[in-house]
Order: sequence, then C-alpha cells, then structure tokens
Amino acid sequence: MKVDDATRNYIRKHFDYTDEEMKAFMENPRNRDVLSKAALFANKTIVFEVVDSHGCNSQHKKGDKLCFDGAGNLLTKRSPDRVCIYALNAASGLIFAAGELLMAGVDPNEMRFKRTGCFDVGVKCGGWGRIVMECRVEDRNK
Repeated sequence: MKVDDATRNYIRKHFDYTDEEMKAFMENPRNRDVLSKAALFANKTIVFEVVDSHGCNSQHKKGDKLCFDGAGNLLTKRSPDRVCIYALNAASGLIFAAGELLMAGVDPNEMRFKRTGCFDVGVKCGGWGRIVMECRVEDRNK
C-alpha cells in the first residue's frame, strides 16, 4: 500500500519518530496494511458494559460502561470517574480481538466469547468482589 505524505507526516509527528524510525515503520508491511485500514477504526467506539457486579472495590455496577476509541484508548469522559485497573486489563484482549476482526472484514459484534471480568474470584471463593463485562463495538455517532 502506498502511504500519502499527509499520513506519513501524521505518523511521524504522532509517534515522534526519527527519520530512521519512520523508515523502519514504513518498511514493515503489517504497518502499511494497518494504515490502509485505519478508516475502519476512526468512527468506532468499543464499549464494555458491566453485566454483573458484586463487591467491586471500585464500585463498578451493572450498566456501567467503559468506553474506548477504535485504537483502544480509554475515553475518560464516557467512562466512570474511577476505573479498576483489573477491569482495564480484562478488556485489553477483547479490544485487540475486535481490532483484528475489523481488519479482517468481520463484524466484531459477532465475536463468540465477548464477556470478560476481573481476576478477583469474589468473596464466596476467597476474594473480595467480581465484575463481568460484555464487549460490543458501536459506530461513534451513537
């Protein structure tokens, strides 16, 4: 894929790449492929909705939503004020999977296993609390 100068300049500035780093980045065919599909991510929001919660130290409740842009950045204004680090960790694998599905031309909402949760096993099993979240990908205008 040929990358236009505007995209090349954006990448260089965004990542603060040197000329040598930019050359290495652009020589990697996977990077060029991802750039060719960047528009797929531009208007997507990846949402993790809490579908079950009990005893969560961060007070995540059923219905809470953690929102990420298509690149996987937490959208802090659309997420709770307090976000548990273990909930973020649990979300990371499904964010990656959603991106891979988008690039493969598959609707990420068709993902078979789209629920995840923090690693705390809950008070009945010797932990403190537990949340379960379900992942979906929405168009940004929603």
